[in-house]
Parts: sequence; C-alpha cells; structure tokens
Amino acid sequence: MTEKLQQLAECYGIDDGYMSETGAWVKTPLSTKAEVLKVMGVAVGSEAEIEESLARAPEPVAEDDIHDLSKSAFWPLWLVENRVWGLATQLYSLRSARNWGIGDFQDLADLAAIMASLGADFIGISPLHALFTADSSRISPYAPSTRNFLNPIFIAPDKVAGFDSLPNRDEFLAELPELRASQLIDYEGVYRVKMKALEALYERFIQSADEASRKAFAHFQLEQGAALQNFALYETLSEYFVEQGGYVAWSTWPPEFQDRDSLAVRDFARGHKDRIAFHIWLQWIADTQLAAAQNRARRSGMRIGLYLDLAIGASPDGSSAWCGGHATARKARIGAPPDALCPGGQNWGLIPFSPMGLDQQHFDPFRELLRANMRHAGALRLDHAMGLKRLYWIPENSDALGGAYVRYPFRDMLEMVADESWVARCLVIGEDLGTVPPGFSDTIVRGGMLSYQVLYFSRQEGRFLPPHAYRREAMVCASTHDLPTLRGWWQGNDVAWRFRVGASTHIEATSQAEGRRSEKRLLVEALCESGLLGGDPAVLSGRSEMSEDILIAIHRFLAWTPCRLFAVQLDDVLGTEEQANLPGTTDEHPNWRRKMTVNIGELTQHHLFRKLADAIAAERPR
Repeated sequence: MTEKLQQLAECYGIDDGYMSETGAWVKTPLSTKAEVLKVMGVAVGSEAEIEESLARAPEPVAEDDIHDLSKSAFWPLWLVENRVWGLATQLYSLRSARNWGIGDFQDLADLAAIMASLGADFIGISPLHALFTADSSRISPYAPSTRNFLNPIFIAPDKVAGFDSLPNRDEFLAELPELRASQLIDYEGVYRVKMKALEALYERFIQSADEASRKAFAHFQLEQGAALQNFALYETLSEYFVEQGGYVAWSTWPPEFQDRDSLAVRDFARGHKDRIAFHIWLQWIADTQLAAAQNRARRSGMRIGLYLDLAIGASPDGSSAWCGGHATARKARIGAPPDALCPGGQNWGLIPFSPMGLDQQHFDPFRELLRANMRHAGALRLDHAMGLKRLYWIPENSDALGGAYVRYPFRDMLEMVADESWVARCLVIGEDLGTVPPGFSDTIVRGGMLSYQVLYFSRQEGRFLPPHAYRREAMVCASTHDLPTLRGWWQGNDVAWRFRVGASTHIEATSQAEGRRSEKRLLVEALCESGLLGGDPAVLSGRSEMSEDILIAIHRFLAWTPCRLFAVQLDDVLGTEEQANLPGTTDEHPNWRRKMTVNIGELTQHHLFRKLADAIAAERPR
C-alpha cells in the first residue's frame, strides 16, 4: 500500500520533499501526501481505492529541468540598451483634492502624467482585483474574490458621464471632505457613498445613454462573455445574502445556491437581471477608466505605463471558487513551509489552480487570467512567480506544517506567459523572492521575464552587494509593500511593530534591534565604498533618523545597478516611516489603510520628492 500511495502521489505531482533555506532536505510524510491527494479529489481511503485511483491516474508530472525554451516573453527593442525607472505605490493610498476618500483611476492617470514629466517610464500599483463589494471589511488586494475582474472602489464617479447633471450630485459631494480628511481610509464610508452615486449614474445610463455608449457597453459584455455574467451573478447573490443577515462567503449560503448551475441559482438570476446588469456595468466603467489611465501614461511619455500586479491566488469564499469549477482546488490553501522567520509555516488562505483541472480545460483559465491582467498593462508582476513551477498546498483543515509542494507544468506555463505577453505587448516581472529551487530565477530570465531584487535581501555573507553585482535582467527596488519603508527600516519600526502585536518576545525584539544596528552600518559602508557618501560609517549609521543625504545615496546606489527597471517607492521619496502592510496581522496593524501625506497635485512642490526624482532621472535619463 505504501509503495502504491507513493506512486499515486508522484502521478499527481506531489513532491517527495523540499530543500529548506538552511540547505537541509525536508521529506514530505506519506500521511501528508495522502491528505493532499484527498483535496485533489483522489480516493485513497483504502487499498482498493488506491488501486482504482492508480489505474486511472495521469502520467507522472515531470520535474521540468529546462535548459532550452522555444518561446520568450515580450521584450521591447528600446529596452535592450536602456535602464529605466518608475514609481511604485498603493493606488488606494493616493490623496487628491477631488477623489472620494480613496485613490482612484483618475488619480492614477494624473500621477502617471506627473511622473512622466519627471522622466519616469512606469507607475506600479498593487493588485486591482475585485474584492467583496458586499463586505467592505475585506480590503487586502492580495486576497481577492477573483483576479479576473476589477475592484469598483477605484472608479472615479465624478468622471462618469452624467455625474454633473445628477439631481443629488451636491449630496454626494457634501460627504467627501470628511472622507478625504481621514488619516486612514474609511472603506465602509467610501463604499457607501460611491455605490449610491454609481447606482444613480447607472440609472441615468439606462435612461439616457447615447448610442455610442450603449454599443460600447454591449461590446464589452460580448467580449467578456459568460465569465463576466457569472461574476456579476455572484456579486448580486452575495449582496442578497448579506441583506438577509448572512455573509458574502458562498460556502455559508443555502446548499442550493452553492452550485452555480443549480435551478435555484438560475431562478435567482432571472429575478435579479437588473442588479446583475448593474454589476456588469460597474466592470465596464472600471475597465474604461483603467484603460484611460494607461492611455494617459503613454501619451504623457511613459514607454511602459502601468505596471500591474497579479496576486498568486484567490479567496476560497469568493467568486473564483464559486464560478471556477474544476480549474481551482477549493479544498487546498496556498502557503509556505516552515522557515527561520515562521517556524510554523505560513497559510495564506488562498486557493490554487488545480494542475489536473487546468489540463482538462486546456489551460484556458490560466490564459484568461493572464489576458485579463495584461489587458491594460505595460508590465505585469507575477506575485510568487514560483507558482509557475510548484506551490505549497495545505489541506483546508490542516495547519501549514501539514502541507506539501505540488508541481505544475513549468515549461508549458512559461510558454503560455510568453504567448500572452506578446499579444498584449506586456513586460513580465517574476517575483522570485524567498526560498526558490536552484536555477529557477535563471530559467524565468531565459523565458524573457525580469527577476526581482530587493535592496534588503541583496547580500553576500551579510554584506550588501555593490551596484555592479546586481542582476541585469531584473527589476530592483529598495523595499515592498510587505516590508518597512527605508526610514521605517532605519528606525526599526518593523521590529517595534512585531513586538507590539505579539509576534516577537522582548528578547527577540532586543536581538532584532541590535541586528538592525549592524545592518545599518553595513548599508552605510556599501554606500561609502561606492563613493556615494563620505564620512565614518559608524557615525553616519548611528543617527537615530535616516538623513536626507543617506536616503538620496540609497536611491542613487540602486539607480547605478545594471537592473533594467528601478521601482522607486512613493513612500520612500516622501520620507514615510510606516509600511503599507505588516504580514501576519489583520486588525492589529492598519494594513491597506494608510494614506499618503501629500496630495498628488502638490508632489512636485515637495522638497524631498523633487530632489530624489531629479537625482534618479539624472542617473537613468529617458
């Protein structure tokens, strides 16, 4: 039985183990393999079931060792001899004199034009995926309901045709000063006001839209097909059950509504056609405004424009799981195995694609996902790009210690990414941080993707790499949304936050603070050795706050690297001290709620912003 269970696990691509970050081989227990097979829908409850499952099992999933690729992702000719830079930010965080208390697609277009005038070639933002319209507390862009459609909270209602002639226009505008003034985003308030305005605008559209607008809307529906209809149906159902005192999660709905193809669902759809059409219209408006932002970026001089982000998975209780059929593994969760930072491993609470389900559908769901996200992107970041090769699956009722790596057809998925990138003329960046198999980064680079390098992690034997040692075919950045800003890192804000929320003990926090002092000195030494700073590293690194000269030196240091792209964090060029997200927390830290301290219309008058932008543009001229 043991040998046959091993064979069965091999047929379904479950790895025997993995190499830990310490270089130790960690074997996957047979019992774990059995649990992962169960969430794949493979019967392993008895010897007879294993025999039967083995008889109809697919051919073993090969461990792709790719040395040659027949296809390579899109690469513009102008980038062959160029190194460019751009801005990275969180769209929700943008402040402006006109928005509705949260950054929106109009802010994105305006910011792109500003950055283009300063020499930037792209503007990167966190995922725009649809969350849960009926539950404003679900705000993480990396835990979406679906990755195929957009979050309507980013619509700028005042830029929708007919807004100025709404009878209740002034009522909406009267609520905006308070929403704009809040230090943290009031998602509930923003959703409430925006949805009221958008409902009024939809009614205006139905009653008086011109022929061109009606044709454009009809074309969008035809283009998006059944997937859009099903998503809008899910949105309408979730609203309905929340109004009845229930929840957005489809798994909590009455059993007859948990099946998308049930008679009850079909009857509901017939009785709620107008509300379903409203959610379809929201997607059309969002898509139109996002397209306008990309057009504005390119017209303003950006050669890439929008640099969008594709999350690694979707929430198990969202529309992708409800609509996705066999393409998703509903009973599995994506995560990471134990390591030094997380001894218990990580469960990200997201569902993965099923390799078997994708194969049965000729990988159409994966291609459709890429198309949806490349549609208005000049570049696309693949979050946790290792998902093209393998993902750590955790059975839904297990903890992260009970997971195993499941293989995907790496070569096929790389070539599909290449195909779609050429159709969309979209650069691809593979986020390859953390523990990745040997050769993985080299392989995705051979496949035409850019690797991902972060200052904090770019070291050798503890010392920060000099600029020339960075990979050429990469995008470089100082930090990310999950890491402290430069000033926050310097001051140890992340260390203090982890202690505050109970993620570390006093002894651990003290040790981490001591380690940070050493890291600061090593960073200053690297800057001095590069000729970007003068003085004694011990004295310079001993300052309690990061000085302006050090902040500028870091950005020039990264601008000097051979990396093709340099993503500059807006948080850093404004001198922000707090990070966007503290991994491992929910309500303990204001994740995904912080706003910028400066209106985008005032950025070019901000002393530090202008000084840094000029310094970077001088190192990487367009």
